[in-house]
Amino acid sequence: MHTLEPILAEHPFLKGLRQEHLALLVGCASNVRFEAGAFVFRQGQEANHFFILRDGKVAVEAFAPQKGAVAIDTYGEGDVLGWSWLLPPYRWRFDARAVEPTRMISLDARCMRTKCENDHDLGYELMKRFAGIIEQRLDATRWQLLDLYGVRD
Repeated sequence: MHTLEPILAEHPFLKGLRQEHLALLVGCASNVRFEAGAFVFRQGQEANHFFILRDGKVAVEAFAPQKGAVAIDTYGEGDVLGWSWLLPPYRWRFDARAVEPTRMISLDARCMRTKCENDHDLGYELMKRFAGIIEQRLDATRWQLLDLYGVRD
């Protein structure tokens, strides 16, 4: 029987994670597939998963009155989607929609939170990795705002 462990071990987000931690993650992981146009999650819903993209593309969208859904970022192979599962109230702050057929590994948030509570080394390692992603995305947002207001050269 094949497990997701080799795929998780090679993903850039999890590469270098200790073997015993990878084994814990596998118990929370499952393959998922979304067709183009399907919502991965919706703003306000419980954030009960995060996703590791294997292939395809997902747009994160915000609703703007008078404009409807506006894509604010797009993620593809090698990216991680979602950190709202980390902090209460565990609700998605945006919509995410597949823009083409997309395969991902879904990690169950309740399972992950329980394992992180039981193994603080795992929790700390994942928190450091998610903090790096959050920092990169905040930087990207800062640059987008500078472009929007014409401040950048």
